Parts: sequence; C-alpha cells; structure tokens
Amino acid sequence: MTVRVGVLGATGAVGQRLIQLVDPHPQFELVAVTASDESAGKSYREAAKWRVESPIPDDVAEMTVGRTDPADVPDDVDLLFSSLPSSVGEAVEPAFVEEGYVVSSNSSNARTDDDVPLVIPEVNADHLGLIEVQRDRRGWDGALLKNPNCSTITMVPPLAAVDEAAGLDRVTVATLQAVSGAGYSGVTSMEIIDNAIPHIGGEELKMESESRKLLGEFDGAEVHWHDADVAASCNRIPTLDGHLENVWVDTVEDLSPDAAAEAMASYSSLDLPSSPEPLVHVFKEPDRPQPRLDRMLGEGMAVAAGGLRETTEGLQFNCLAHNTLRGAAGASLLNAELLAEEEYV
Repeated sequence: MTVRVGVLGATGAVGQRLIQLVDPHPQFELVAVTASDESAGKSYREAAKWRVESPIPDDVAEMTVGRTDPADVPDDVDLLFSSLPSSVGEAVEPAFVEEGYVVSSNSSNARTDDDVPLVIPEVNADHLGLIEVQRDRRGWDGALLKNPNCSTITMVPPLAAVDEAAGLDRVTVATLQAVSGAGYSGVTSMEIIDNAIPHIGGEELKMESESRKLLGEFDGAEVHWHDADVAASCNRIPTLDGHLENVWVDTVEDLSPDAAAEAMASYSSLDLPSSPEPLVHVFKEPDRPQPRLDRMLGEGMAVAAGGLRETTEGLQFNCLAHNTLRGAAGASLLNAELLAEEEYV
C-alpha cells in the first residue's frame, strides 16, 4: 500500500534530509510540502536553499510550497513528517492532529509528555501503544509520535543492550557533536573553527530525560521511566556530521567488555526498510568509531560503538551516529514505517 505523505518545515536542514529520504522510498509518496509564509506559493526549488549532497529531486523541485496550516494540506494525506522548530511545532502540530492527521515529528516539543510516544523502533516499539491513550485523553482521531534528540538516539541503542544484559544504575555521557546539529546558521565559522564549545542549550536536559523515557516500560496505560541516573555534558566540535559520545555506565550486575560488545552487536534490528542490520556495529579497534570514517554505516542509520573497557563500577564505551540521518530525518522516517507496519496509517 502506498502511503501519501507531506513534510512540514520542508525547506530547513532536516526537512531537506526528509525530502532526500522520502522521494525514493518504496512505501511513501510525497504529495505536500509546507514552510513559512514567506516561502508559501513558491516552487520548492525557489524556496529551499538546497544543501544536501544529492541533487534536489526533479518532481519535488516543482512542487508548490504550502503554508504550515491544516487548510493548506490535502485531506487525503495519510501521514505528515514534522521538522519544524519546536516553538512552531508546539503551536501547530496539535492543530494538524486535531484535524485527523498522523504526525511523525522530529521537533523537540512534547517529547516527554506522558501521553506522547517517544520512540526508537528497535528499542521501544511497544510505546506506540500510547497513541490509544493519547486519543482517548485528547479526543482526537489523529496521532502525534516523536523521535528523540539526535544525541539521545546515538547512545540509547547501546545502552538498551547493556540494560538487557546487566541492568543500568548510572549513565554519564560527554558528547562531541557535529555542527550540522545546530542547523545551517546555528554556529558561525568564527565560533567553531579552531574551537570547541562546551555547552549546547537544552541538550543536556534532553539527553537526561529522553533516555529514561525511551528505556522505560509501558504497562498499557503509561510509561514508567527507567530509574537510572543520567548525567550529560554536551559539546559542539568542528565536524560536519556525526555525533561522537563518550559514555560511562555503572551496571547493576557485572558485565565484561566482551559480553557488552556481544550484547550490543546482537541487539535486534527490525524488518523495516530503514532499520539497518546490524543496528549497532561494534569495533574492536580502540580508536573507532570516528565521525568521518563511520557515520555512514548502514546508510547512515546504524549506531557504531567501540573502545569498550572495564571501569570500577561498570563500563566505558564510545558511540557514534549520523545526526541528521539516524538522529533526525531518518528517525522520523523509521517511526513512520513503524506506524504503517502497525496500521496507524
């Protein structure tokens, strides 16, 4: 079955990645793109300053950009991708859902709301059941589904594998995040060249809260967040793509580095078009993963891990994922594939 989709916020960095991924997708047909009022009425080619490495798809280039308003989106669209700024998403996403649209959103608003599923399909697909809670509580026919922050997505699959094997007591993470995570105009060259910025506004809180929700248990009515302590320090460095993270884990039970590596490497993928096999690629080399070498593993949808070693209370490891593919546009796409698989669209 072909699923008719639209992209809200289609001209931005994540929106362009979504266009790149959706256009050739075997399951989805792109039929609508929206942006700001300034871009509305223009062709997508005119409105978007295309910066993705592959050419802009010809059929999309000539599409007319609509306003980000339910009145400007065709009624027969089955699913909407949202790559809106969170301030905009907070205002307009509920309006689309109230009109019956199913929205797979990368925007950070509402991620920790107790009736909004926050999902990495390979980790917590069962949390999709919150959609029924959401519909009952809010009285709408549509649905709002979120993927987590790009830095959270990077570390949670390896953590989920460790949690299954030995339990998590405490997690400490220091990130080295690529400049593309800030958007095209987020960090100027004068700020980042020959430099590192040891603060990314709001990022630490997102990692600390979203990871616990993702690793929590859904009982059919609510998600009970994981009780592990999570502490994050987030840093911007001058790489283009690929968030590298140094993670320290205190485990409930003893777990050797070799056993942890096996748990990560064997952590299950899913039979969805965008879910890679393996989900977590584990390196034996102590100097891997590296952003330039390893961000495109699994066509940019895999998580890489390496540098596993024993610590006093558990383990230390490094992990990496492509932040605009696995961490943003690809995450929304994968969530949409799960929605289709579970017949929510």
